[in-house]
Amino acid sequence: MGIRRFTVIPASTPGTVCTNFQCMVDLLQWAYPEDIPGSRCTPEDGPWPRAFFLLDEAEIWEELQRLADPSSVLFSAEKGWRADGVNFQPSPMASTQDRYVLKQLNVHGRLWALTGVFDGHLGEETVAHVAHHLPIIVEEFLQEFIPERDSTQNITPAFISGLFSRSIVAFDDAIAGDILKLFGGRLDRFSDEEIREIINDQEKGGDNYKKARLCMYGTTALVALTDPEGANLWVANLGDCQAVLVSPTAAGDWDVEFITTEHNGDNDAEIERVYREHPGEPECVVNRRVLGALAPTRGLGDVPFKQPPSFTRRILYNLAPGFSDTAPWEICLARNLTPPYISAKAEITHRRIAPHDAGSPARQHYLVLASDGFTELCRASGRERVLTAWAAREAARPAHTPTEGNLASRLLRQAIGGEDRIGVSCMLTLDMEEPWVDDTAIVVQTL
Repeated sequence: MGIRRFTVIPASTPGTVCTNFQCMVDLLQWAYPEDIPGSRCTPEDGPWPRAFFLLDEAEIWEELQRLADPSSVLFSAEKGWRADGVNFQPSPMASTQDRYVLKQLNVHGRLWALTGVFDGHLGEETVAHVAHHLPIIVEEFLQEFIPERDSTQNITPAFISGLFSRSIVAFDDAIAGDILKLFGGRLDRFSDEEIREIINDQEKGGDNYKKARLCMYGTTALVALTDPEGANLWVANLGDCQAVLVSPTAAGDWDVEFITTEHNGDNDAEIERVYREHPGEPECVVNRRVLGALAPTRGLGDVPFKQPPSFTRRILYNLAPGFSDTAPWEICLARNLTPPYISAKAEITHRRIAPHDAGSPARQHYLVLASDGFTELCRASGRERVLTAWAAREAARPAHTPTEGNLASRLLRQAIGGEDRIGVSCMLTLDMEEPWVDDTAIVVQTL
């Protein structure tokens, strides 16, 4: 069996290490497709039932720590501002294409907070590039366009929204632009042999090859920016990740506000926008997918959807190694008449942050950024119920509980089963070769 090995402790004898075969058998449990949250597991993924190990509490947190890549950044100890993140994929046979970032940006000696989640598709190169370099570009734009000295009266929320949006578009333009610069912007002046020689430079360090590979893949992006005073929040959204504000109410419960919309084929407004931008092109969307291929309608990378077909055929088809099969791309490129079809213009949401008593856990406000894997995990219980149950637990938590991970780890635990030890164990140790849940990145930022 493909189950990972654990030091197992039978529930009947706490503190005693179990080493015999019968004890291992006693700890084996069995799961059916309906026991797995989300939509990845179906009866066709048999044989069912599948085995998993029942873990004790210490083992659950150890596995979450190992599988979810948790990290934290303290933005302000005095004000209680922090951000925690996780990136979860329990299948030992798969690597995650999600990423998250927790950064402080230094703008003329004043610290802004930037957090984000990114859901890559088709490959990992572009999402890794975006997660690393996008915060740098946003910081450079803030440094360039915000005055270093006093005259800041024109630095309004609308100004920052526009600046934030422009920085993301400029970053995305550079992905294809860096390749086009190699050819003076004129691919028609070069033969395929000359193009291959320029872009397949692995023996010379591979800089051009790496830049070209970025054009093959794409990613969604959900990025939050908070000013140094903690008074304003901007969220830039491209794709189908979700930003949520979780705030305490005067009545003692929690308000859950979903502040972003999904940019994909399930959003009628987005489908209408793509049709409107490409009049007379009935195949700009096919089966609610852009050019019949891609579900997100906005994102970073995805250059075959943003450049003319000649870019894909002359650059990406000549990469070695590159696309293993170009036939599916030819179907897509035949519909590519007036690019771009995927937009890099982020939807910017601004919120003023009401001051509160940061020293009181019950009054803490949270910003949750999550990839669509979180929605899948919450499908049975509902995201709002998962978020309010988690927030209530955080409010009741003692001040220091370091052994149970960070805020995002505890939210992930709530999403995969909460206090249901059997359900959580199933999620962490299921004996299945294919991933049984979608990649899930979560960031929790205190406000």
